[in-house]
Amino acid sequence: MNIISNASRQIILDTETTGMNQGSGAVTIGHRIIEIGCVEVVNRKLTGRHYHEYINPGQLIDEEAMQVHGITDEFVADKPRFHEIAKSFIDFIDGAEIVAHNASFDISFMDHEFAMLQPTGPKTADICQIVDSLEIAKFLHPGQKNNLDALCKRYGIDNSRRELHGALLDAEILADVYLIMTGGQTKLQLSSDDVGQEAGGIMRLPSDRRKLKVIQATADELTRHEQRLDLVEKSGQCLWRGE
Repeated sequence: MNIISNASRQIILDTETTGMNQGSGAVTIGHRIIEIGCVEVVNRKLTGRHYHEYINPGQLIDEEAMQVHGITDEFVADKPRFHEIAKSFIDFIDGAEIVAHNASFDISFMDHEFAMLQPTGPKTADICQIVDSLEIAKFLHPGQKNNLDALCKRYGIDNSRRELHGALLDAEILADVYLIMTGGQTKLQLSSDDVGQEAGGIMRLPSDRRKLKVIQATADELTRHEQRLDLVEKSGQCLWRGE
């Protein structure tokens, strides 16, 4: 599996819904998207540009789903319907590569919502490439837990704010996981005038929102490192040591 994408623009995406998928990817009758969270990555760097919307599904949210994401019927009652945000959402993802964890879940719901538009909207695969970060994780870590919490622990990513599932927060965390998992970086490229809200649920966040944890080598680790370099030097030129 080639885990490094050639796409220059990627959208790390997560959704929350009124209920769960059933069967072979088919959406359970009546279940709808109630939250969309997207994080933009360009040339493997976070830009700070986000898309986030809560959506009124026009129906009740399953109790089991509510326990997962904490979004209530009362909270979404005054939020826009999907058809009202569809254009801004499609414009944001159009032409990008979507990265989602267990992508079939999110894409099936998106396709369901697009199909209900009048006139009917596109299938996600017709306007975006799709990458499943769960499949990448399974390839890299076979036989291990590969949910988002497990990957955060494995890669040392702080997910302490994730008491409940939330689309934007999960997309932000997944962006860090995906870029580290595939060997990239997560540096934000923002100027001071980039911070603020844009139209259509798109916003820019301050560049100082993350504090990276720096782990220093211990004295014992440094000693063993030098001993290893001594062995390398005996066998020829040691590139890790200067002239």
